[in-house]
Amino acid sequence: MKRIAILFLTGIISFSQMAKADEGMWLLPLVSKLNMNKMQEMGMKLSAEDIYSVNNSSLKDAIVIFGRGCTGEMISDQGLILTNHHCGYGNIQELSSVDHNYLKDGFWAKSFDEELPAPGLSVTFLKYMTDVTEKVNAELNDDMSEADRAAKIKEVSAELVKEAQEGNEYQIRVQDYFEGNQFFLIAYEKFNDVRFVGAPPSSIGKFGFDTDNWMWPRHTGDFSMFRVYCGPDGKPAEYSKDNKPYKPAHHLPVSLKGVQMDDFAMTVGFPGSTQRYLTSWGIEERMQIVNEARIKPRGVKQDIWLKDMRADEKVNIQYASKFAGSANYWKNSIGMNRGLEKLNVLGQKRELETEFTNWVNADADRKAKYENVLAELEKSYANRASFVKATSFLAECQIRGAEVLYFAYRATGLEKALEEENQEDIDKAVAGLKKAGEGFFKDYNPETDRKVIGALLKMYNDDIEAKYHPSFYATINKKFKGDFQKFADYVYNKSVFMNEARFKAFLEKPSLKVLQKDYAFIGGVSSIEKYREIKGMEAESAIAIDKNNRLFTAGLFEMQPDKVFYPDANFTMRLSYGSVGDYEPKDGVKYKHFTTIEGIMEKEDPDNFEFEVPAKLKELWKNKDYGQYADAAGYMPVCFTSNNDITGGNSGSPVINAEGHLFGLAFDGNWEAMSGDIAFETELQKCINVDIRYVLFIIDKYAGATNLIDEMTLVK
Repeated sequence: MKRIAILFLTGIISFSQMAKADEGMWLLPLVSKLNMNKMQEMGMKLSAEDIYSVNNSSLKDAIVIFGRGCTGEMISDQGLILTNHHCGYGNIQELSSVDHNYLKDGFWAKSFDEELPAPGLSVTFLKYMTDVTEKVNAELNDDMSEADRAAKIKEVSAELVKEAQEGNEYQIRVQDYFEGNQFFLIAYEKFNDVRFVGAPPSSIGKFGFDTDNWMWPRHTGDFSMFRVYCGPDGKPAEYSKDNKPYKPAHHLPVSLKGVQMDDFAMTVGFPGSTQRYLTSWGIEERMQIVNEARIKPRGVKQDIWLKDMRADEKVNIQYASKFAGSANYWKNSIGMNRGLEKLNVLGQKRELETEFTNWVNADADRKAKYENVLAELEKSYANRASFVKATSFLAECQIRGAEVLYFAYRATGLEKALEEENQEDIDKAVAGLKKAGEGFFKDYNPETDRKVIGALLKMYNDDIEAKYHPSFYATINKKFKGDFQKFADYVYNKSVFMNEARFKAFLEKPSLKVLQKDYAFIGGVSSIEKYREIKGMEAESAIAIDKNNRLFTAGLFEMQPDKVFYPDANFTMRLSYGSVGDYEPKDGVKYKHFTTIEGIMEKEDPDNFEFEVPAKLKELWKNKDYGQYADAAGYMPVCFTSNNDITGGNSGSPVINAEGHLFGLAFDGNWEAMSGDIAFETELQKCINVDIRYVLFIIDKYAGATNLIDEMTLVK
């Protein structure tokens, strides 16, 4: 195992000028060895120490994990956070009501006292990363079983974490990279008092909604603002009126300089997940099974949701965040399949695998180590295909699809307590369910879910083999004659979990008999049980795939010693670099690298909620009242494209110029390169960004929130 690590490190440090400057999600501690020369050739004026430093203030100290799946950045010395509107959307929705609809109307705090606590929201700072590959690998050997290897990694990691946690309260973990060929110890500091500061109305923050999602040209002011608070000692603290705005070690100066073609552009953020070392069989599984299991059920569910959302403002508020989250990766899956096919990524992977096979067969030592790797991968993917299809559809149709089933499943703790007649546990379970019910029913419409239940349970029945059906399907077939809508209607009328009043009454006097006869509970429990059962069937193949992916990746390092490798995204901090630029999506079409407010007015459609334009914005446009935020040519910029390498999780990442100043906010990728999570497309892949001048224009001229402008460090 040591030999693999040594070969890997030699490979990455030998920088190849063949590597594309705009491809790669780079680990910040390695930037000085791998990327600085190229970045400085492209115009960057910062040093590696300016970007990542453990002992001094650096760019990394201004970047946060926002919530559980986005990036944000500090833009003042008073804890002010900028992120995407779609990243804050769930929190804005949670704080909204029919009387105070912040999604529709926007919100702006004109003082600290007006800022709204955002329950459950946190931001997390990276403190440091340390390569511990040698320490972990020193305890591993090639004769270990996968179970023994995993146990030893867990043991060594626990020792490393324990040592690193002495004298601090950081959250520390050991994270693997390159399919388990490299390991870093990472320390974080998490703050749980985060407050909502401001956001434009959705007609600005989500302009274009799902029609424009993943598309260019874009005209979306996709931003929102929050503030992180700390205790009087400057340390993380739970919400208290006595807390104060946090003073970060670094905040980003905000540039008014503007955006020009070929400008250097750098993003720093937390990309969620890529699979660029996936083999051809893994890509086939993703396209034909996983993506299809997203596309079909979500399409049906979203049509039902959207119809009810358009008919009722309350339902629209309840389902706005859920719909946006579902639709985002529904459309992504459609685009990914399209892009992978168009770019012939499968063909390219098969060529690489043929090259790998020939390389292995040319040397006896390599044959001993790698000869069976690809064959085992092919066999293992084939063996688990039906299992993956079943669990993927089960997750989309029942666990994430029919909302009430998973909510009802959460009563299993109460069931156990009632069976054991343990009053203390019963009281605890009831209290937990009461709290869960408050959040669930606030954003739940039983009439809508009744339609979803009938449609998605039938889809699972029709598309998935009967041997993978949860046990309650037998009841549906027997008692309801296979009519899934009749089953859904029965649950709607009888279940204690589908009606808030019935739910509260049940918890006041919980009954084991009532619970165990409730079809929502029966359906939820049997769905989870079947999911776990099928996952167990898949386990052997999954272990084999993990092992052989690790070996295949290690073999690639050996086969291509002069290539610069970067690890797949895994929601740890990464840097990407590139430049502002246009692109040609198809023959005869060329997209310029920026859009303006003129495009908003061209797209306006008062009869389509996706393209409504606020009256105040139209007034500012008519009067050309852009203040200091207009481009030198006189127009009001809105968005621009760069060729930075991003994926989900990078939403909200700052786009930083050569001087280290914020000049854009990343929020999307482009439709023509949806294959990017698996294969970076060097000619077409674009990062879509909000021009920071449009953000400032909306805050200042549209909202009049000059207090927020005054906090920032503006650089002309």
